[in-house]
Amino acid sequence: MNDLRHLYQDVIIEHGRRPRNFARLENADCFARGKNPLCGDQITVYMNLENDCIKEVKFDGEGCAICLASASLMGEHLTGRTITDAKNLFETFHKLVTEDNCEPEDDSLGKLIILSGVKDYPARVKCATLAWHTLLHALEKDEAIATTE
Repeated sequence: MNDLRHLYQDVIIEHGRRPRNFARLENADCFARGKNPLCGDQITVYMNLENDCIKEVKFDGEGCAICLASASLMGEHLTGRTITDAKNLFETFHKLVTEDNCEPEDDSLGKLIILSGVKDYPARVKCATLAWHTLLHALEKDEAIATTE
């Protein structure tokens, strides 16, 4: 358990300090803005799509280390996947960080599994899921600001 906690901290710190895919995506096929009113995290998720596939995911904004790390890992994990896969992964990820004893039966979440530790800190769940809620808004071309409420 202690090794998992250290790995969790190391991944969060690394992706929080140097998030992958952190950039504005000019000419994005879809994008959405998200805001966590409790802690002030604000991000925008941009995507380019090709047919039913997510060709590219980028994000920018400001947030805590958990928010930025989650968005960074999400972008890495979803590039090249279908829109249906992305929506299913949202559900799997959301259960992982909100429900007790919820471990995926396969390795569909990859490195995202590290974020399971946020379920022990309910206020941080909103930080970890903001990018995902924003991603869904972008896929649905919903212009409302995504929140975790």
